[in-house]
Amino acid sequence: MKRALLLPNPDDPRLTEAVTGVDQTGARVEIRVPVERALTLYLNAQEIVTMMTINDYPEYLALGYLLNQNMLKPDDIVTEVEYDDDLEVVVVRTERGTNFEQKLKKKTLTSGCAQGTAFGDLMEAVEDIALPQAELRTSWLYEMTHAINTTPSLYLTAGAIHGCVLCVKGEPICYMEDVGRHNAVDKIAGWMYREKIDPADKIFYTTGRLTSEMVIKTVRMGIPILVSRSGFTAWGVELARQVGLTLVGRAKGKRFIALAGEDRIVFDQDLAFVPEESMRSRRKGGDDD
Repeated sequence: MKRALLLPNPDDPRLTEAVTGVDQTGARVEIRVPVERALTLYLNAQEIVTMMTINDYPEYLALGYLLNQNMLKPDDIVTEVEYDDDLEVVVVRTERGTNFEQKLKKKTLTSGCAQGTAFGDLMEAVEDIALPQAELRTSWLYEMTHAINTTPSLYLTAGAIHGCVLCVKGEPICYMEDVGRHNAVDKIAGWMYREKIDPADKIFYTTGRLTSEMVIKTVRMGIPILVSRSGFTAWGVELARQVGLTLVGRAKGKRFIALAGEDRIVFDQDLAFVPEESMRSRRKGGDDD
């Protein structure tokens, strides 16, 4: 049975705007660039954070942010998620009373872009998580990256954007984009929460660096495999090894490097039949960070 896909919509006029300038020859050019909008998140009556986002899925972003910051528990009952486009506000209401005044004072700046702040007790939520064994077949990896690289998206057409994709075997099932990779991660987390998606057999793909916070958020979602076209940080690798996460980076064309959880990888793909990544499949304006 074909799974339903949640894919980017690069033709949505709200997400980009035309900007004119000059190129290296002095000729006038016009390009489309992503539009950033402020979104303020409330949990019940408490203001939590204001994020810069393309704001295509504010409800998923709000839920995923709260889940990945350990402010919303997986078994919490969400009674309402209300978004006001005019006020640029999203409110998540829960049955359980919440008060994060002290936690909001204890922030740690991370290496993420746009929405790159995490709370000082990030490891608190992953210490007791046991990731499923699962497996990553290299045939799935190449099928997955080819599908992602050729899917119409802001990542490919406008640049200055990050993409995150939830996959089953070699098939993308949810593809989110945003100006900050952590926003894209959180939108997928919120979608999984709302749709009650089982993470045990999933693969998470990101265009950004494999940092400590990317590892923590993937583990928080219960996903056993994290893949990126970009590189690693030392702490990201160390944490992945500690928690048993399969960490695969620099996945471009035939090439990839796994620095943690290699035991999940099944090398079933003949590399002679895998093409190198073409320039056409790469995005035109962003950074793989």
